[in-house]
Amino acid sequence: MDRLLYVASTGASHIERSQAVHANNLANVGTDGFQADMAQARAMQVFGEGMPSRVYALTENPATDQSRGALLSTSRSLDVAVSGNGYLAVAMPDGSEGYTRAGKLQVDALGQLTTNKGLPVLGDGGPIALPPYSSLDIGSDGSISIVPAGQGPETLAQVERIKLVAPDPTELVKAEDGVLRRRDGGVEPASAEIGVVSGMLEQSNVNAVHEMTEIISLARQFEIEVKLMKTAEQLDEAAAALVQIG
Repeated sequence: MDRLLYVASTGASHIERSQAVHANNLANVGTDGFQADMAQARAMQVFGEGMPSRVYALTENPATDQSRGALLSTSRSLDVAVSGNGYLAVAMPDGSEGYTRAGKLQVDALGQLTTNKGLPVLGDGGPIALPPYSSLDIGSDGSISIVPAGQGPETLAQVERIKLVAPDPTELVKAEDGVLRRRDGGVEPASAEIGVVSGMLEQSNVNAVHEMTEIISLARQFEIEVKLMKTAEQLDEAAAALVQIG
């Protein structure tokens, strides 16, 4: 009975974790550039003296779905969609380098180019800072050209280039903030093979119907685990009653 109770209780616990993964995916269905997290369940043996016959359920997040979301035209000069299997490089608060496909960029009061979450966008020489400008254009190679404030269109000049990278997908891991990083904490070199499309945004790759179906299915599985725990309790009570009779 203890085996039944153990499997059922761990199963219920990890179903809740899987629910959290799918709920987070569903909550980000409208987040530009968001990539859905995957969840899988498997049986794990319990190690230790007298435990080889025990197993428990384990829910894990093995990877991130790196398929591409649909493109949405915005005609906004600071919006970019990454073409190909690449990413924009951004500076993280801890000093490390992160990678994202969320291309809704903005320029803060200090002229720094950031993502909509406030992360500095990296260029060839570090975080990108732009001088005052009257118009801005981002080329397909990530180059940023501006017309300085108070100047005519003939003064259009390239001032920066966004760092675009093409990391090995297996080397990336997503943090709780939704930004990808290299597993080894290293820095990815810039890639000339990756480009951007200006005036477009990549939408989330989350399939809302799939996520909702998974949540409903997991809820039913949770109910089964609770019933198994109740059954284990009833069996324990019956066994105790038999001992008392004896």
